[in-house]
Amino acid sequence: MIGALERGVRAASLRRGDPELDAGCLRVARWQSLRLATTYADLAANPRYRAAVAFFQSDLYGGAGHGQRDADLARVVPLMVRLLPGAVVLTVARAMELAALSEELDAGLARRLGTRPLNGRAYAAAYRDSAGSAERERQIELLLEVGQALDRYVRKPLLRASLAAMRRPAHAAGLGDLQGFLERGFEAFARMNGAGEFLAIIEARERALMRGLFDGDPKVVESLDDDAAPDQD
Repeated sequence: MIGALERGVRAASLRRGDPELDAGCLRVARWQSLRLATTYADLAANPRYRAAVAFFQSDLYGGAGHGQRDADLARVVPLMVRLLPGAVVLTVARAMELAALSEELDAGLARRLGTRPLNGRAYAAAYRDSAGSAERERQIELLLEVGQALDRYVRKPLLRASLAAMRRPAHAAGLGDLQGFLERGFEAFARMNGAGEFLAIIEARERALMRGLFDGDPKVVESLDDDAAPDQD
């Protein structure tokens, strides 16, 4: 977990020290958020999945923006390990690794794009040039690992009760961001009453997009301009 936190803090520090990179990462994050919103609009319209889609976008797959959270968590890792069950600590570690990797991948995209207009063709080229398939594959794997773990946890009443009981001591100990992350995740996955179909859809769509971008599939590239409005900067 320490390694993932350090990666996230380092990536956020690099962004803060480079205003152009920071602006580029924010532009990429906004564009990707539009893409995700369109890709999963059908799931978001379903009350069963709405909260889970929001959780994935804001807490897991939203890209940049978790640097300060990771810096805060780095201070309290020993306390976190004492307070939380081992399996939950491992899930938090995977979530932190995902956040750090997403920060790094977004920074790579922003550097490749520079100040060029951000549209499907530009995004696809930067996607292929900024990282290999192994890094993108790992991003999807981590996303699924965290989702699968949360799906298991919500079926354990004692664990959910323990999380609720932790709220006050967690905030007092400086773990408010972590507590909020876990509560949002538990609530979103509890509403689904089984996340198998949801996670299968996420996996299929994200892997298809990844393959299409690396293969330069014109239909996939063109679909990005339908999913995310071309950048006007």
